[in-house]
Amino acid sequence: TWPVHEQHEQQADAASREQYKLRHTYDPPCGPEVAHEPEENLSPDERRVLERKMKKILRKEEKRLKAEGETLVIKEASGPTAPQQALDYLTCWAENRTEWKFQKTRQTWLLQHIFDFEKIPDEKFPVLLQYLEGLRGGARNITVQKALVLVEESGQAPEDRAVQQRAHRAREVIQLLS
Repeated sequence: TWPVHEQHEQQADAASREQYKLRHTYDPPCGPEVAHEPEENLSPDERRVLERKMKKILRKEEKRLKAEGETLVIKEASGPTAPQQALDYLTCWAENRTEWKFQKTRQTWLLQHIFDFEKIPDEKFPVLLQYLEGLRGGARNITVQKALVLVEESGQAPEDRAVQQRAHRAREVIQLLS
């Protein structure tokens, strides 16, 4: 009976993987509601738990196949990139605060790329400045310190346009947060 039990477990794992692949898509925090079967009622924490479980199952399957000399080819559902998720988060904050929910990873991404005009376009920067007004604690202090360093660096490279653009943003951040 042991091999039969193992076979049922493998079939259940395969079925779970297929359901996950079929249903797993990213919903922007304020985007249109897309009907997903049971996942539509999952909280962000429950989704993360589900994603972790699926990754564990997939790693287990990859390990088993590797031991058998086979490879597992999985095409992940292509979802929005981290920059798009962060900008969606910022847009949601600006346009629909009742639906908006704080997400540390999105805020961290925004703060890490605040001076990058390629990742955060100029039209989104004023919204980001408004978002920063509520920034408190260590994140606020570190952001001001980074801005001060960029302004100092801009004095050493007055001809570098990219450095000057970052310094311009840095001055705006310093003015806002100091």
